Amino acid sequence: MDDKREFLRHTVAALAYRATRALENAPEQFAGYSSAGRTPVQILAHMGDLFDWALSMAQGAQRWHNSQPLPWFEEVGRFYAALQAFDAALQLSDAALACPEPIHADPEALFQGPIADALTHVGQLSMLRRLAGSPTRGENFYVAAIAIGQTGADQPAPIRTF
Repeated sequence: MDDKREFLRHTVAALAYRATRALENAPEQFAGYSSAGRTPVQILAHMGDLFDWALSMAQGAQRWHNSQPLPWFEEVGRFYAALQAFDAALQLSDAALACPEPIHADPEALFQGPIADALTHVGQLSMLRRLAGSPTRGENFYVAAIAIGQTGADQPAPIRTF
């Protein structure tokens, strides 16, 4: 189970890194950009809801809530706070190694549900940035400096962009 926890934590860190690349330097008007479907701020609110849901499942009290989007920069903060809370629930402290807090959800189901969904939405945000006239730079994510536990907005600079 510890390997699965670490894999989930690495995946959440990779998601945080990729989300940062999709969100950084986005103009404030990007939040309301509409081409079809959800606006970026609605997508981001949904992503926060996904990690609130993931946390509730990991804690054994599954609940879903559709949040009304906050103003853009507040929604960005809520998203990262939700990621950090979920990551903290997966974290094993030195004291917990002898008797770790159980995850009350199947790690594979957490991955295939909320985490994979959020990864898809990061791609949507990147695509919408391009459509809105504010594209992000391409990057080789294979060499990115992604580290377990690094789930906030403060991410390392890209190593190889194109």
